[in-house]
Amino acid sequence: MSAAPKSRLGRGLGSLIAKAAPAPIASANAAGPASGAPAVIPRGAPGYLEVPVHLIEPSPYQARKTITADQLHELADSIRSEGLLQPIVVRKTGEKYQLIAGERRWRAFQELRLKAIPARLVEASDASSAALGLIENLQREGLNPIEEAHGYASLIRDFDLTQEATADRVGKGRASVANSLRLLSLDAETQGYLSKGLLSVGHAKVLLGVTDLAHRSLLVRRTIEGGMSVRATEKLVQDGKSWTSGKSVRRTKALPPKEAEILASIEKKLTSHLGSRVAVLHTAKKGRIVIEYSGNEDLQRVLEKLGVTL
Repeated sequence: MSAAPKSRLGRGLGSLIAKAAPAPIASANAAGPASGAPAVIPRGAPGYLEVPVHLIEPSPYQARKTITADQLHELADSIRSEGLLQPIVVRKTGEKYQLIAGERRWRAFQELRLKAIPARLVEASDASSAALGLIENLQREGLNPIEEAHGYASLIRDFDLTQEATADRVGKGRASVANSLRLLSLDAETQGYLSKGLLSVGHAKVLLGVTDLAHRSLLVRRTIEGGMSVRATEKLVQDGKSWTSGKSVRRTKALPPKEAEILASIEKKLTSHLGSRVAVLHTAKKGRIVIEYSGNEDLQRVLEKLGVTL
């Protein structure tokens, strides 16, 4: 597990939890889970205890939505061989404990069938607990961009915080939080690609400038399939804006609203079917259908979609 970076993020964490860094915790279970022996915590360490694994509940404010089996297996193997280097952080809730930080470590202990896990017990409000969990994940770089954005949105929504207050809580700049929240205005498909790492945040910022969902979906797929850089995607977006700012836009202004709506629907269906941007330039007497393509290979693909063989 990597060390936390020294940044505003680290200072934000320091303002919410005691500054004393937890001592490394050696494992008495190096031989494997068969012994059932828990990790050992240093005697006399203030604020630490061994908590029964079954008495711990996950946090309702957990920003991380995806924990893969491979990640858990890898962490469990590390804990088995090297011990737990940093305890989890919990708060008392009735007769049980609620996780603030360390859900992957807790789940790895479950996988190893260990009965107790070293934990640091702190007193924290709901808002502080949510902020601490988000900070811990950000420091470990364990969140994808959409999970991070949802974490900020949760702090704002659930605890009535402003963007500035949220940024202060987690030790980030307000602009950074604002830019992250903008990602949530993307459609679900694009957010999914961003979560999976198929698109970068840089790509997403460029695509935010495309308001037409069908066109954006087309650009997203082209970006991924072509392995495009952010700059190449930006050029593709700009070319599309230039292309759509011509005859097709002027045409829709001259048409009755109902007719313009029908043509827009036709364009959308053709764009989806062909996988290329399509404009229907229509008048009462004649019209044209314009299909956009990029290069020879893309032209070949469009022709095949149309059933045209050469």
